[in-house]
Parts: sequence; structure tokens; C-alpha cells
Amino acid sequence: MKSIRSIACLTALLISTNLFAHKTVNLGNYGILPNTGKDMSVKMTKALTKIKAEYAGEDSLTIVLNPGKYNFHAAKAEVNPYYISNHDQDGAKHVAINLKGWNSLTFNGQGADIICHGVILPIALVNSSNCTITNLSIDFANPHISQIEIIESSDKGIVFRPASEVKYKIDNHRFVSTGEGWERRPNYGMCFEKSTHHILYNTSDTWCGVDSVIKLKNGDLYAPKWTNSMLVPGTQVTLRTWDRPAPALFLSENKNTVLSNVTVHYAEGMGLLAQLCENITLDHFQVAIRKDSGRYFTTQADATHFSGCKGKILSINGLYENMMDDAINVHGTYLKVKEKIDATTVVAQYMHDQTYGMPWGWTGDSVLVVNSATMDYQPATFVIKEISTLSSKEFKITFTSPLPDNLDIQQGIGLENISWTPSVLFANNVVRNNRARGSLFSTPKKVIVQNNLYDHTSGSAVLLSGDCNGWFETGACHDVTIRNNRFINALTSMFQFTEAIISIYPVIPDLAHQHTYFHGGEKGITIEHNEFITFDTPLVYAVSVDGLKIQNNKVIHNSDFSPYHHNKYAFNLKRVKNTIIAGNQNDTGELSVIIE
Repeated sequence: MKSIRSIACLTALLISTNLFAHKTVNLGNYGILPNTGKDMSVKMTKALTKIKAEYAGEDSLTIVLNPGKYNFHAAKAEVNPYYISNHDQDGAKHVAINLKGWNSLTFNGQGADIICHGVILPIALVNSSNCTITNLSIDFANPHISQIEIIESSDKGIVFRPASEVKYKIDNHRFVSTGEGWERRPNYGMCFEKSTHHILYNTSDTWCGVDSVIKLKNGDLYAPKWTNSMLVPGTQVTLRTWDRPAPALFLSENKNTVLSNVTVHYAEGMGLLAQLCENITLDHFQVAIRKDSGRYFTTQADATHFSGCKGKILSINGLYENMMDDAINVHGTYLKVKEKIDATTVVAQYMHDQTYGMPWGWTGDSVLVVNSATMDYQPATFVIKEISTLSSKEFKITFTSPLPDNLDIQQGIGLENISWTPSVLFANNVVRNNRARGSLFSTPKKVIVQNNLYDHTSGSAVLLSGDCNGWFETGACHDVTIRNNRFINALTSMFQFTEAIISIYPVIPDLAHQHTYFHGGEKGITIEHNEFITFDTPLVYAVSVDGLKIQNNKVIHNSDFSPYHHNKYAFNLKRVKNTIIAGNQNDTGELSVIIE
């Protein structure tokens, strides 16, 4: 395999070639100018339409922005009926920069700062090939997350002060954050230490009693029904809802996409959502706090998220901090079989309310069939002969060969499209101060997680899952290497699947009757040469794995926080075989192991 440095150099070369080997168009010539304070939404739509027509015969094209700030407002932005995986399916999306149907395009911001207003999707790249987006940042003038500082805290309530950028009103004593065309009524938040930016120990998703608020003469707000002894003065709380209307960047049905030197400071959804794409490279992609902003948060959900992609996903040299979920999540989506029409034909549907409306498969794709209760796969692979869309959620699928006679639809049967599964390289990244998990992988192709720093991820640093019951995110991992990473004080709070620093935790309701193993296989899962710096015990938790190696890792304990986790074993393994645990160094003696 090529070194990370080689890959990065190749990426830079490709970008450099794109920049200088073909025609360049400056958006300034179309009236799109920086630092004017004016809304560029209409001009951007018109300019892209005109440029596409004028340069239709070109083999490749670079579109550039002049450095500076550009404002985009939702009210006049282009509207598109996009269904975006793992986001709110709330109708058409307002899009600031809509790149649709391009080939060999480089969109070079040259340091441009994209400032968004309202509920808007900043950048979409759809149905395109061989495209690069580079050298720009994305932010919102008025984020939908409201940051506050705790001023006083006692058994008589909490006095807090909203940050200067927060706009709000008090509606019948209820704190309501406001903005251009939107209102949010938060009741939960994430709590951060003021000096370190770390999520406050053992707080997780914290209820915030801002539904009974009194405004004081000095402008501070008093919430008499809100008490929490852990929220000492100075604590920064980011008030939020669970809304996620759109990511900062949306990629859909593209081939060979490069994102280089792109920074997302805020999005109401994920930093990047890619669905049904082939080959994506992220090089120096950042979800990061804007310097001197005073903020303690970035995105409302994952930093990057890949749904139903294939080919190769390369995420290298990135920074992911203070987002409200994973740094990276790679998965497909199970359909649930609702009806068996005949031996070869079924009706199946998307199940999660944030994932539907997009295609699921095409003729010739290979599909696996899984029992939802035991997560046992049928041994055979089935090929799609014909697939038709019945609704935004339902498909009629005919296979080239008969399905098993014993499919128990009432028990729950899922379909996994394994033609749309990627290999992943996640390397040389920094993940820190985020909610929940550091990185999540659910793909049967090769996954390499190496040379990363996971610093106070609050939940598990790495999760291998698979769930045909709740999230409906596929699938089994067969070839995973986690090596040369440094894990610092993960597990400071409890979240879903947070059983150890590395948690291999497929959702298997009926594990007792499982016949096969969900994860692993010939190559299996290897965890080696990592450094665990931790205040607590759990290192690796694993369920239903055939072929697990935990070897030559180093463990260093500290007293930064009090141990609290219910899992009291370094290695807690359930239903595993072909397991090797060897050569691990621990500064306090033997590492505890339980195998059930």
C-alpha cells in the first residue's frame, strides 16, 4: 500500500494539475464579489448556469472566487428537492452553491469564507464526476446552537449569559433562539470546561431547564427550575435541538471527488454528507472552531458521514473537533422486507425517518439477506434483476435467482447492497472534544485506521457496529486494522454503544440463537501498536467476532477523572472465536479479560 505521504502528494499533484492545466473562470466577472455584505445567492445561481452553458465544450474547468467573505441567504437561494441521508426529510432544500451535473470541475475558493444565513445547504455537488472543491471555509452568521455561560449555580436555580452572537427571545418564560426565518426551542445541551474545551466529565446530553426563564436587569437570564451541581460558574453550555435539516456539504451520486483544504466551522446538520458516491478523497478537511469566535461547538451532528458509497474513501490529515457526533461514519442502509411477492420478488423499504427518498440499488447489484433478530446472513448472494421505486421509502426488487423458502418476514428480514460498500483509509487525523464516538465503520471492505489522535472523544473512540433494528445502518466488518493511534481520555460520558474505548458492538437482539459470527472472517479485526492513555478500565469490547487480534498495545493510566464505567474489564468479549490477546503493556499490571 502507498504511504500516507505518497497519497497526500498525489492528491496535491492532482489538484495542482486541475488548477493550471485548463481554463479558469473568475466569478468576480459575474458580479460575485467579496466583502460587500450583500446576498450573493441569486447571482451565484445565475453565474453557474451561464458558465455551464458558455463552457459546455471544455474538457475541464476551474471556477475561482476571489478571497474574502461571501454572504448567502436562504430566502433567495436556489431550491432543490434533495433527499439527504441521515438528515431531516423536511422538503426542498435551499442551496447557496449548487453544483449539479459537472465533469472535471475544480471549484477553488482561494481562501473564500462562505457565510450562510437562515436554514440553508451551503454547497451541493450532485451527479458529477472528477470534481474538486478546495480552499474555502463555511460558516453561519447566526448558528442554530445557542452557546451560554453559567454565571451562578445553586439549589435555587441557574443564572446564565448567552454569547454575544446568540439571538433569542423569551416566549412565556421559554428561552427561544431565533434567526433569519427560523426559531428553535432547545431543551438539551452539551457542557464544556471553559479552559480546556473538553466536554464536562460524565455529563453526556444534559437537560437544560430553559423553559422557565426570567430576564434580570443586567441582561442575564435566571432559570429557577434548572439545577445541576456539576454546572459550576464558567461552564459553557451549547443549547441545541435534534434538528438537522442540511449538512455544510452534500455529495450525491458523484464519482472521483476531492475535497482539499476545506473547513467547516458550523452546520445545522453534518459537516459533510456523501451518499451513493464512488471514490472520495478528503485531504486537510476540517470541522473546526473558528479562531477568536469564542465558540465551543462546530456541527450539529457528524463531522463527515458516508452513506451507501463505494470505491475508496480516503480521509487524511484532517481536524475534527467539538462536533455533536462522530468524526466519520461509514455505512450502508438495510432495507426491511415488507412483502414476498413470489420466489424472486419482494417489496422492501427504508425504515429510519431520516433516511429515505434516495436510490438504494441498480440492476446487477449484489445483495445479502440478513435475519434482523440474530444478524445471521444467508450464505448466498442475490443479484438484482430489476428494481423499481414504489414510493419515497418502498422498492419492488426482483432477483435473478430464488430467495430462500424459509424467510420469516414477520421476524424481520433485511437486505444489504454490498455492491455499494467502500474501503476506507482514516489516517493522520485529529479527533477531539466531540460528543459520542470518534469514528464509526460498517463496511465489509478493507478499513485502515492509523496514526490518528483521539483526544477526549467523550464516548468510544472507534465503533464497529451494524444494526438492522434501529438505525438500520449496515453492515459486517471483515477486514479492519486499527494501529498506531493514540487515545487520550475517551469515555468521559456514556452514550449509545459506549462500552469501551474501542467498541465492536453490532445490535443483535437474539445473540443466544445466532449461528454465525457477524464481524470478522479470514482477515478479521486487528488492534495493534496503539497507545491508550486512560483514567478508567475498558479498552476493547467485542460481540460476535470471528478473528480478533489485540496485540502489542501500550496502556498508561492517569487520575484525570474518577473511574465510573460499569464495564470493569480491559477486554470484554462475548461470542468470539479465533481470538489472540498478546504483547500488551500495562503500567499497573495485568489487563483484565472476560470471554463469555
